[in-house]
Amino acid sequence: WLDPGRMDGWMMLTFLSILLAPWMALGALLRQKEAFARHQALAFELERSKLERQALDARLHLLQAQVAPHFLFNTLANVQALVDAGSPRAAIVLRSLIAYLRAAVPLLHEPTTTLGREVQLVEAYLALMHMRMPDRLRFELHVDESAVRLRCPPATLLTLVENAVRHGIDPSEEGGSITIEVQRRGERCLIRVSDSGVGLRQTDQGLGTGLATLREGLQLMFGDAARMSLVAQEPSGVCAEVDLPAREGAG
Repeated sequence: WLDPGRMDGWMMLTFLSILLAPWMALGALLRQKEAFARHQALAFELERSKLERQALDARLHLLQAQVAPHFLFNTLANVQALVDAGSPRAAIVLRSLIAYLRAAVPLLHEPTTTLGREVQLVEAYLALMHMRMPDRLRFELHVDESAVRLRCPPATLLTLVENAVRHGIDPSEEGGSITIEVQRRGERCLIRVSDSGVGLRQTDQGLGTGLATLREGLQLMFGDAARMSLVAQEPSGVCAEVDLPAREGAG
């Protein structure tokens, strides 16, 4: 015969098991549903990130499509001015322009570039512009070696320099100088292009196509971590600055 006390214990254990079993099953079911919900949320987040990246890439390609013809037409307009003036240097400049565009235009279709490649393009561009107005354009470049591998949107530095030539130096009868500085400051990089040209004028409307496109490209690549400013200098000229994160890229 079984001990009555032991029987009571077994009965109590059996009763508790019967009572708790549904709750344990319910808890397991809830944990399973929570795990499934987390898995679904992660899948949705990955899909959302993928779609956002695709949208970002599409927008960057659109901006590059805007930059390429804008840059090309502005450069050709400079050469046309030389031809219209009857300068014997027109043919030399045109040959240099063709060689330069063969190297520059393909880079404008890349999603990202480095400041080192930008500096090379700017040196070639300024050499062309100096051939067009040798007595009216002076320029200096000061580039930190530690900054040449840093990433930036295509035509970042080129846009700032082209803007200084087109809207600062070119309209000035006596011309002027352009100073280009690229400085790495820890986790940040400062790009500064200053000119001694005619300065900001009341007839200027907004940032212009090139600078507006550059600002949007910086926003797409770096978000609020990148900033661009354009301020007048004394006694004349403009200083354009881009402050962006120091992120290294290939090439």
